[in-house]
Amino acid sequence: MHLLLVEDDAMIGRTVARALRAEHYVLDWVTDGDSVLSALAANNYDLMLLDLGLPRRDGLTVLAQARRGERKLPVLIVSARDALEDRVAGLDAGADDYLTKPFDLDELLARIRALLRRSQGRAEPLLRHGRVSLDAARREVRVDDKPVLLSAKEFTLLQVLIARPGVVLTREQLQEALYGWNDEIESNTIEVYVHGLRRKLGSDYIQTLRGVGYRLAAT
Repeated sequence: MHLLLVEDDAMIGRTVARALRAEHYVLDWVTDGDSVLSALAANNYDLMLLDLGLPRRDGLTVLAQARRGERKLPVLIVSARDALEDRVAGLDAGADDYLTKPFDLDELLARIRALLRRSQGRAEPLLRHGRVSLDAARREVRVDDKPVLLSAKEFTLLQVLIARPGVVLTREQLQEALYGWNDEIESNTIEVYVHGLRRKLGSDYIQTLRGVGYRLAAT
């Protein structure tokens, strides 16, 4: 999953970025309001973590401008503004959730997982398709209820596909979910990870639609 972190405090930003990357989220990090709008225009993110007290453009202004677009991006405000009127203003401006600083990293991660589930139209934390189940909180995949060890990128690729069963995702969409701005992408990287998943989950579990993309096979 590809997240956008908007945080101008370097210490908080480094701490949150480290925690998110440890959970194998793909992360881009910007530090001012103008950069947020540029990032949103260039990438399709799964979720945005938004501070409010930003240089150049306030977080609420950024949120209002982002919400004028058609794409429904989940937004979690993470701010030191803890007054009731600030929380109400943030939610009324279009945020999906509001977390005040200081916060516990475990709670932040749980709120992210909940928002991602909600954006995918589901409440159950466990993703299932056919013989395969994926638990994002535990970073666990099972086939016929037996654990299967995946690499970080294989796990993320499976998570993206299993969250959209039956939907064909292009190579470009999958690359965007697996890699951030500064990551080097080899030309055959998606094919390598798809091959690894087929070897571990079943050769017919992921279908290739030549010239179009990939999807999970019907169950």
